[in-house]
Amino acid sequence: MTNDERPMSNTLRRYLHPEQIREMSLVLLIVFVLLFFSTQIANFLSPRFFNRIAADVAIVAVVAIGQTLVVLTRNVDLSVGSIVGVTAYVVGTYLANNRELNPLAAVLMAIALGGVLGIINGAIVAYGRVPAIITTLGTLAMYRAALVELSGAKTVVVDAMPKWLQDLPSMTLASFNGFDIRPLVLIAIVVVILFQAVLSFTNFGRRLYAIGSNPDGAKFAGLPSQRVVFFAFVLCGALAGLGGFMFLARFGNITVVAAQGMELQVIAAAVVGGVAISGGQGTMFGALLGALLINILQQSLIRWVSISAFWIDALLGALILLAVATDALILGRLRNLWARSPVQMTEQDVKRVVMEK
Repeated sequence: MTNDERPMSNTLRRYLHPEQIREMSLVLLIVFVLLFFSTQIANFLSPRFFNRIAADVAIVAVVAIGQTLVVLTRNVDLSVGSIVGVTAYVVGTYLANNRELNPLAAVLMAIALGGVLGIINGAIVAYGRVPAIITTLGTLAMYRAALVELSGAKTVVVDAMPKWLQDLPSMTLASFNGFDIRPLVLIAIVVVILFQAVLSFTNFGRRLYAIGSNPDGAKFAGLPSQRVVFFAFVLCGALAGLGGFMFLARFGNITVVAAQGMELQVIAAAVVGGVAISGGQGTMFGALLGALLINILQQSLIRWVSISAFWIDALLGALILLAVATDALILGRLRNLWARSPVQMTEQDVKRVVMEK
């Protein structure tokens, strides 16, 4: 390498990292998918399609942000779909019986309920030392079964909801040539920006990366790993609760099986978006792009050909496998070229985080 090439290489390593390459490749892939299906489906790029898919992306993205917090610590929360369903059903039932409830109170109720369920997950994983996949697989079934038992399997209908909730999904905050920005989309954007800032600028965010990147180093350096993992699950539950409120507003008619299977979409969004299942790597913007790609593919396949939901789920599974393989084979090599990426923490980096406490 010449002297001229070395500064350029160092500059690239400083300002362009493997995670950013993954995000740029996702943007290009999303553009390719949109262009391909625009040639196959009439009026595919219409404002109507954008407005419909934006609400679905917003819900998945909000829950995927919470999942990202957990996955960064080398854990996973399989119960998020059940938390979304439970929250949507409970809050919907309460609103049906208390139509005068303030909208902000309804949102806070959903977040609090999701947070309580997240506390259960976090306490068992962080302090009970039960593997996260076992814990959340159990609570996935327990939360759903408790809902079925306590509700009597009744359906919450949209006509019983307050008018403000019925109007919320179609409310337009801004419009550009028919492409509308609606409240659910704005909520998702705010959540993504807020939690990306948490990861980038707070000790809590740095500790998430540190614990996921080097658990032994984090323990050796004295980081409060149990507390950090616990709060990651609590925040994941709270965001799933917010997603439950958004799900209620989006669909209105809620049954006890609402959001069943959403955990696969959410995990796929995070992993496809570049959040390493082995922990310590990923961004909230990547999770958002993953949610966008997955929902575009889902909606496009439904409109393109008549296929069963099973094959759509199979596609999500294939995307997860492809994303993990890509991360291991390609991005792994890129990370070796970037000797010290900001989100790859060595033991020395962990010690630095401790010094900043």
